Amino acid sequence: MKRLFFVVLLPALIVGAGFAQDKDWQKWTKADAEKILNSSGWSQTQSETDTTEMTYSPTSQGRSSIGTSSTPNIRRTTDQQSINNNRADRGATNQPISVNYHVRLLSAKPVRQAFMRTISLEQKNTDPELLEGMTAFVARDFKDYIVVAVTFDSTDSRFSGPALQAFAVARVGTLKNGTYLERKDGKRVQPLAYYPPINDGLGAKFVFPRKVDEQDFINLNSGNFRFYSELSQQIKLNVTYKISDLMYNGSLEY
Repeated sequence: MKRLFFVVLLPALIVGAGFAQDKDWQKWTKADAEKILNSSGWSQTQSETDTTEMTYSPTSQGRSSIGTSSTPNIRRTTDQQSINNNRADRGATNQPISVNYHVRLLSAKPVRQAFMRTISLEQKNTDPELLEGMTAFVARDFKDYIVVAVTFDSTDSRFSGPALQAFAVARVGTLKNGTYLERKDGKRVQPLAYYPPINDGLGAKFVFPRKVDEQDFINLNSGNFRFYSELSQQIKLNVTYKISDLMYNGSLEY
């Protein structure tokens, strides 16, 4: 756990007017922290649902459908066989399965505070060294970078495999053409670095420059901006952040 602070730092509203600005983050409850991480302007969730196994169907349509000259029948048989093969590999579910991608602005102070508070609440006895590391991580000045962190989960862990592989093998060189932050006016900025998920609970990290042409790429006049990334042909992340939801203690936090 102590490695997490160094790994993250070396590279380097919905909730806005509520409890978070009135309480010291080290006094937040678990619900307070989770609200920042899951239901705030700094944290967007994209859900992808597979409905191909919502209803049970036999493992084969029989040879008669293949023997006809009807192309639609052949296509239906091929599609069904693909589903059957997937079932054979991982077992049938007979229900819709969702993979949820949580896309958070890690460079925003309230998100870092929420992550650290969640960790501290899980510790029965807070190690002074760990607490010191948490405080340093929260106080870190991200004046040069915008960091987007992505975690994911699924209603069926067997469906997490493709996402896990995609994030693990991705590299900044291959991501650049299909990954960017985009402002409302259409201007984009590509990532400077990418860090695959490690055992720190923060997820994959996309690092973007905070300044372009010596000006903040995102500011109060930027309007909405979005994060887009094509991790693979199947995984395309596309979430939007509203400037008005990113105010924290009177300042724009992202």
